[in-house]
Amino acid sequence: MKNIKTDFLIVGSGLYGCVIAERIATILKKKVIIIEKRNHIGGNCYSEIDKETGIEFHKYGTHIFHTSKKNVWNYLKKFTSLNNYKHQVLSNYKSKVYQMPINLETINKFFNQKLNPVKAELFLKKKTKKFIKKNPDNFEEKALMQIGKELYTAFIKGYTEKQWGKDPKKLPSSIFNRLPIRFNYNKTYFKNADVEGIPSNGYTEVFKKLTSNPLISIIYNKSFNLKQKYMVNKAIIYTGPLDKLLNYKFGQLEWRSVKFKKKVLNRRDYQGTSVMNFPEKKIKFTRIHEPRHLHTDRNYKDKTLIIKEFPELNSNEPYYPINDKKNRLIHSKYKNYLTKNYKNLITGGRLADYAYYDMDMTISAALKKFEFIKKKLK
Repeated sequence: MKNIKTDFLIVGSGLYGCVIAERIATILKKKVIIIEKRNHIGGNCYSEIDKETGIEFHKYGTHIFHTSKKNVWNYLKKFTSLNNYKHQVLSNYKSKVYQMPINLETINKFFNQKLNPVKAELFLKKKTKKFIKKNPDNFEEKALMQIGKELYTAFIKGYTEKQWGKDPKKLPSSIFNRLPIRFNYNKTYFKNADVEGIPSNGYTEVFKKLTSNPLISIIYNKSFNLKQKYMVNKAIIYTGPLDKLLNYKFGQLEWRSVKFKKKVLNRRDYQGTSVMNFPEKKIKFTRIHEPRHLHTDRNYKDKTLIIKEFPELNSNEPYYPINDKKNRLIHSKYKNYLTKNYKNLITGGRLADYAYYDMDMTISAALKKFEFIKKKLK
C-alpha cells in the first residue's frame, strides 16, 4: 500500500497502540490504520503455539498480567478472561533453589537459620548497618542498604551485571525499587495485585479482539518514516523509540535487549515452574522459561519447551531503558523537538516514553491518552 489515507495512523501494534486504536474506532467511530514493522500483532506480548509440543509460549519472554487498577481490569475483561495462574520466581544459585523476591524462606535457607519475621528483620539490619546512607548514589549502594553484602553478591550482583551489561555502581538506584524484600513466607511475586493471570486463550487472541473493529486495519512488515507523506486527517500516534524516528539527531538512547533460545525436551516437566533465575555470572543466560506452567488447565503432551534468555545490547530490539541522567536528557531533547515541530504527532508507550511499564501501566496510559485525544478533537 503506497498511499495511506486514514483518520488516525498508529505506529506499532503493541498493547498501547491497540488499546488506543480500539477506543478511537469504538468511541470516535474514526478509521484507524496500524502499521507494524514485525510480521505479527501484539508487540512483545505476542504469544504463539509451538508446533512440536502444542505449548503456547510468549515469544519475547514471560508476560504475566497483574493489576490493582480497577479501570484497567474493567476495560481488559471485555476482551479476555484470565486463568488462575499466580506468578512466583525461583533463583538457582550454586545448584540450590531459593525463593525470589527474597523472603523469610530465602533468608533462613541461605544463612542456615530458623528465624521468625522479627528476628529475621533484626538479623538483616545488622548485615546492612554499615551500608546505610541517606541518598544512595547507585544501584549497588541501594541494594547493600536493603539486603546486605551476602544476599546481594549471591542473587543480585551477577544477575544485574548480565542483565544490564554494566557495573551496578553505574546504574541508577531506582532500578532496585523493583526488587522487594519480605520478612514472611509470601512467595507470590506480585504481592499487591488484585487481579492476576494469563489470558485464557493467550495474548494474541486479546490483540485480535482489540483490533476486530472493521474501522481498524493493520499493515505488517512496514516501517514508519517521518519524511514519507501520509494522508492523515487527525493524528499520527507513534509508539516506537524516539531516537530512531529522528535518525539519532541528539544521540542514541541506550537499551538492553534479550535473545531467546528454544529447546524441546522429551520429558513432561523440566524445572517445575514457569521462570527460574540464574544469578551467577559464569552462567551466560539469566533465566529459563518453561511456558507449560502458565496454562496448567491445558492438557499438553509429554514433552516440554524451555526457553533460555540471554541479555544483549541490541537497539533494533529494545527492551529495557537504561534510565539514567544522561539518557533522560537525550530523551527529553527528542520529546521537546517532536512536540515543537510535529503538531499532529502524538507519542506514547514503553518505547516512546523510554520507560519500563508493566502491562496494566501501559493500558492505563493508553486510556488516558485516548481521553486527551478525544478532548483535543472536539
